[in-house]
Amino acid sequence: MLLIPKGTQIVSRIALRDQRGITHPTGAVAVVEEAPTDPTHSYRVRFADGGIGYITRAEMSVRKLHQRAGLDGVSALEEHDLQEFVIYRCIVGSRAYGLDHEGSDTDLRGIYLPPADIHWSIYGVPEQLEVKESDECYWELQKFLKLALKANPNILECLYTPEVVEISPIAQELLAMREAFLSRLVYQTYNGYVLSQFKKLEQDMRTLGEIRTKHAMHLIRLLLSGITILEDGTVPVRIGEHREALLAIKNAQMPFEQVDRWRLELHEAFDRAYASTRLPERPDYERVNKFLIRARRKQIDG
Repeated sequence: MLLIPKGTQIVSRIALRDQRGITHPTGAVAVVEEAPTDPTHSYRVRFADGGIGYITRAEMSVRKLHQRAGLDGVSALEEHDLQEFVIYRCIVGSRAYGLDHEGSDTDLRGIYLPPADIHWSIYGVPEQLEVKESDECYWELQKFLKLALKANPNILECLYTPEVVEISPIAQELLAMREAFLSRLVYQTYNGYVLSQFKKLEQDMRTLGEIRTKHAMHLIRLLLSGITILEDGTVPVRIGEHREALLAIKNAQMPFEQVDRWRLELHEAFDRAYASTRLPERPDYERVNKFLIRARRKQIDG
């Protein structure tokens, strides 16, 4: 058990008598003036009226945690299995890209939409559910839509992956309007991420003499994807003809200098695609907002 530092406000779990003989009731607030050298001894605390008392760690709570206890302790996560509200489940990652091998993991992603009485409660719901043991992640619908509107690559790939495992009617409506999320923001989002990450790879090459080849492969894949989005108005998930070249990067069979040259060529192609794209400047916020409201209304009766 960690020691509580000096200056922390605490709440007593027992009635406590101070050095003047005055009894402070259960729930009294005090400030830690001196912490013991180990958790088995008492803390010296000062009450609001100036009285000094001594209390063990087991006999008190940190005030901030004490106030949150009612909200966190009986949370929606504990009362409900939120995974039962998953409306869309798909496979992304190497298996969706066509870069998988026999030992590849199956990356499941998707969306969940809780009933209104859970979503509106004071406990609220998390923006995403993660199941680390099976590498699953599900975003609450509003969070998912916001990320898609910002041209988040992982989210856009969820909308366009051919590997759909489970889909509800409301999620089918979403996929039917997925072009509403595509805009010229793809150019800024994809380019910005690749530029920042390649700087890190260059630094690794200078200091370590090697790079994370799998990461480099996915950065090149991201540029290839972004070009196609601007040119064709769709998100390519399967990498098709580029499979062998991308695997050569991953398997360290392509020198970093060659990878970087390819990257620069793709940036130039991205620039040309941006200059001629027919995609709008911004995604269709109003259409997406109407969809979210419609989906929320359907959850009012749970």
